[in-house]
Formats: sequence, C-alpha cells, structure tokens
Amino acid sequence: MPPSPTQLAWRGRIEAALRVAEPALDALLAVGDRVSRVLEPGDADAPPPARRIDVPGTPRRVGPPGGR
Repeated sequence: MPPSPTQLAWRGRIEAALRVAEPALDALLAVGDRVSRVLEPGDADAPPPARRIDVPGTPRRVGPPGGR
C-alpha cells in the first residue's frame, strides 16, 4: 500500500528536520566519543583478539596462506 499524501508530507518534514539537525547530532556524537575515550581509555566493549585454536594431533601448516 503506497503512503498517503499526508504521510508523504510528514515524511518530508521529518527528513528536512533531520537534515537541519544533522551537524549538531554529528558534533554531539563526536564530543561523546571523545569524552568516553578520556574517561575510560581501555575499550571494554571491544571483542577480545581472535586466537587460533590448534587441535591436538593435527600438523601445523607452514608457509603462506592459500597453500601455494
């Protein structure tokens, strides 16, 4: 079902308001990012680094990836 003319008008108004507010919202995100980095330098939400799990009894591959 296509949107009605009223819905299209509201969508246009909301999109225009977001375009106007976009620079302020971007600045707010940048400030928040900086503040969070200053207050907590270690990134607790970052996933731990990936580790290779070797299965016992399997030979380790030596050489470049791709098998050439």
